Amino acid sequence: MAISLILGILVGAVLGLTGAGGGILAVPVLVAGMGWPMQQAAPVALVAVVGGAVIGALEGLRKRLVRYRAAILMAVTGVPFTAVGLHVAQVLPQRWLMGLFGITMLFVGVRLLMQRHELASMSLEVSMRTLGRVDPKTGRFQWSWGTGFLLGSIGAFAGFLTGLLGVGGGFVIVPMLRRFTNVSMHGVVATSLMVIALVGTGGIVVALTNGAVMPVKATVLFALATALGMVVGRQSLKRPEFTFLHSLDRKRTFTTGSYRPEAAGHK
Repeated sequence: MAISLILGILVGAVLGLTGAGGGILAVPVLVAGMGWPMQQAAPVALVAVVGGAVIGALEGLRKRLVRYRAAILMAVTGVPFTAVGLHVAQVLPQRWLMGLFGITMLFVGVRLLMQRHELASMSLEVSMRTLGRVDPKTGRFQWSWGTGFLLGSIGAFAGFLTGLLGVGGGFVIVPMLRRFTNVSMHGVVATSLMVIALVGTGGIVVALTNGAVMPVKATVLFALATALGMVVGRQSLKRPEFTFLHSLDRKRTFTTGSYRPEAAGHK
């Protein structure tokens, strides 16, 4: 149990630092550490990730970093697809689920390796592929049908993966928002955490209504440890060791205009 607590803190720290990856770590931790099948580990991991995401989202709202309208839209499209993902997870063999999870982990690993390269190569071309633009004067999205479709699609895909694999979907939300919007890195992370909190909560409800069984003690302890790790991770963003995140934020701000998250609103 002590190992699970330590790993829960690590999972929360990753979620707090990046807005993504918490569920990717939580599921294998529970499968390997507790000996559970993936269908049982996924809902417990989701509870832990959602608990940590709620803390991060509330902090982001307090600091006016969350694009809350965008987050709500992604949640509205994402929650129904959690039921679709859960149904697919129930009919797939265990080995297929583990294979899909392994592919997902490989994708996340490649994304992390590419992150530094993207920071070095980011240029004014970013503005050419920006579909969701934030007004630098108001800090709000300039809404259009294209923006709505983009955000809705991101939410739907994240919701499907939430139901299928028990992950929060941040590893999809964060890179997609970075690639196709000019939201700051801190804004992307905060918005991602709000989406994870909303969609994950819907996924938990769907799982419980479909008969998922979650050991109460293990679930609560793992969730509390993850929440603690989330607090540590969010506080660590202020430390100089994590300046590459701030550098990425400044680079994106430069390439997309004069938008400043600290001076903007959060719609």
